[in-house]
This record gives sequence, structure tokens and C-alpha cells, in this order.
Amino acid sequence: MDAFPDTAPPRRLLEALSTAVLLLDDRLRLRYLNPAAEELLGVSRRQATGLGWPDLVRADDRLVAHLQSALEHRHPFTERELELQAGGGHMTVDCSVSPLGETELLMELVRVDHHLRISREEQLLVQQQVARDLLRGLAHEIKNPLGGLRGAAQLLERELDQPEMEEYTGVIINEVDRLRKLVDRMLGPSNVPDKRPINIHEVLEHVRNLVCAEGHADLDIQREYDPSLPELNADPELLVQAVLNIVRNAAQAGARTITLRTRPQRQFTIGQMQHKLVARIDISDDGPGIPADMMEKVFYPMVTGRADGTGLGLSIAQSLINEHGGLIECASEPGNTVFTILLPLETVHG
Repeated sequence: MDAFPDTAPPRRLLEALSTAVLLLDDRLRLRYLNPAAEELLGVSRRQATGLGWPDLVRADDRLVAHLQSALEHRHPFTERELELQAGGGHMTVDCSVSPLGETELLMELVRVDHHLRISREEQLLVQQQVARDLLRGLAHEIKNPLGGLRGAAQLLERELDQPEMEEYTGVIINEVDRLRKLVDRMLGPSNVPDKRPINIHEVLEHVRNLVCAEGHADLDIQREYDPSLPELNADPELLVQAVLNIVRNAAQAGARTITLRTRPQRQFTIGQMQHKLVARIDISDDGPGIPADMMEKVFYPMVTGRADGTGLGLSIAQSLINEHGGLIECASEPGNTVFTILLPLETVHG
């Protein structure tokens, strides 16, 4: 039986709220949840009524202890950025609990992971722009003296009477050329994207074939493609390079299984721009994972966990996806690293 009669004013108000509201009894069994709570937890009122809170939602054990303390002492409390798992999904919520009457608790849940994600994405975009501006300035300061060094070495080579000395000027010229190429790689492709309608799965298949041809022993690249994704207006060569950098990194880090997964995302926000439809490309691997102290700077140039790495692959990949109005996100733990590429397909204007 619901806690509120259908005609009661509190019931009508709760039904209209966008905040998820739940009513728990003294045994932490659910007596009522409004439509917003049904949507948030992915369960109907009929299914949920009478269930115990731990049976309905997986959360930190401390929350149950706080609920029981609130029942005993009749004190309200609030938990910020609480991680919950319900309805087959994970979410981050702000949770407020208030005693109601003598034996009940009123719980309010406000989902905040959407706002946290947007804030994190904005930070990523700002970081990428700052890094790009820094690299442009650094490249200018490095390439000018490198050009002078190369010219001086060539003039010196012409004046030398001893041919065996040309070996040394050759070393100078080759090293200058290597440094200039490194700077160019740091800046990424300078050409304007040549966008045209493409099938994102053709890009992923091309990358898969390239990495498989590189001869990584025991590497299995699996695919979970959604054929309903429409064509994307993009530069296929730049997307191939971005995806290749991520997949190749995973293979070189020692992953045994890499999964390429595509899914549509509807009414999705990237930064401050809302899109009707977004292509989500998850590149997951079972490698050792990214150390926690590197996660905040994984897309910075010259940041790498490998002794033989340049630290440019992920920075360039992020730049290439940014040029398409998209973004790359990363989540990692040992045995499960996921790079998520988000590419807009349809944008909400105005």
C-alpha cells in the first residue's frame, strides 16, 4: 500500500517533482517512490515497494549505517557525490535524508554525474587548448635556432677539406632534422580536416587491420558495432590516426584483448554544446591500466609511462577529435582501461 492516498496534496506534489523522492520505513523498506525516482533507479513503483534499500540499491555500506543512525537519533544528514548502482547502471547523486514522523525516513536523490561530467569535459578542453598554445610557442622558439644550426652545418660541410669530417656535420644535420620532425609531431597535423560522409566502422576496421598487421603476439581485437549509427561528417584519415594512436598504445602496453564498441548517445552534451545524436566509440583493453598519478595529465604532450614512448600519441588523438567537435575521455583501473571517443552527429542549435 502506498504511503500517500492518490488525492492527497503531498502525493500530487511529489509526483510532479523532478527530484527523486523515496520513503523508507523503520526497517529500511521502500514504502513509496515518485516517478522521478522510478526513472533514476530504473525500477517501477510496483516492483520496488516493499523491497529493502540494500536490495534495491548498491551503495557504500556507510550509507546504510547513516540511515539506521537517522532512524535511531532522528537527525537529518546529507551525502555529497554518493556512488550508487541501480537498474544495471552506475550514477553519482547528492543524497539528503530527513526523519518523517516517528518511524520513517524521507530520502531525496539528485543526480549530479551529468554536471560533473560536463565540468570534467570543459576542463579537458581547456587543458588541451592550453597545451596546444604552449606547444605552438615552444615550436616557434625551437624551430628558428634549429634552422640556423642546420644552415651553419651545411656551410661548414662545404668548407671542410677533410671528407672524414663530413660525418660529424652529417650527425648535426640528421639530429636537427629529427628534432624538427619531433616538434612537428607535437603540433599534430596542420592541414584543415577534409570532411565528408563516412562510416565510422570502416575507420575502426582499417585501424584493426593495421594493428593486427604489426604482429602483436596473442593480441585479440574484438568488435561490438552498432549498425544503426548513421554516417559521420569527418576526415577519415584524421580519425584513423586518432583511433590508431589509442589502439596502438594499448597493444604496446601489453593488452591481450582490445574491444572496439560503438553506440549512439541521444540528447548528449559535449562541453557546453548539446547534440541530438552522438557517436560513442569505446576502446577498452585488459592491459595493466594507467597509474592514478598520470590520469589527470594523460592527454598532455610528452607524458608517457613507457621508457621508449614519446608521450605524443594521446595528445595528438585528442587534438584530432577536438577538430571534429568531439572529445576523448578516459577511465582506467588494472585490467580495464576504456578510452571513449565522443563525436557529434546531430547538433541542437540555439
